[in-house]
Amino acid sequence: MADPLGLVIMGVSGSGKTTVGALLAQRLGWQYAEADAFHSEANVAKMAAGHPLNDEDRWPWLTAIAAWIDERIARREAGVVTCSALKRKYRDMLRRPDVRFIYLQGSPELIAKRLAARHDHFFKADMLASQFADLEPPAPDEAVITVPIDGSPAEIVDAIGLALGLVIGPGR
Repeated sequence: MADPLGLVIMGVSGSGKTTVGALLAQRLGWQYAEADAFHSEANVAKMAAGHPLNDEDRWPWLTAIAAWIDERIARREAGVVTCSALKRKYRDMLRRPDVRFIYLQGSPELIAKRLAARHDHFFKADMLASQFADLEPPAPDEAVITVPIDGSPAEIVDAIGLALGLVIGPGR
């Protein structure tokens, strides 16, 4: 496969998608989009009230993310987007020949600790169990790159660059 034109940074809430995705895009000089920006007001309100999303809630959100990916590809503009992409059918909806998935993998204990420290987000820490219940870890035939999240964001970005064979600029 040629160098990817797009990267989807996936994982459960609290795995570091936003931090890693933004840093990766900055260091690559690529465009960046945060999946939360694609949620409808109704989805945000539902999660803020402590209710997990279901497939029906997620399809319009995934459609909007797919449109962003397609726009980047049409313009031949490289980009990084975050998306939990918890189920294979979600990843299949976003999968494109020029797009690679990076799965940020961490233990429920580590991620729960991170979520407990996060106070400025609509996703409630007590909903983490629903994320892990919905998570279908990527299968080998999906060719997803799995990166453990026990390092610093810069170390995770370096690991992603190494796995992809991409030259990534220095951290700041």
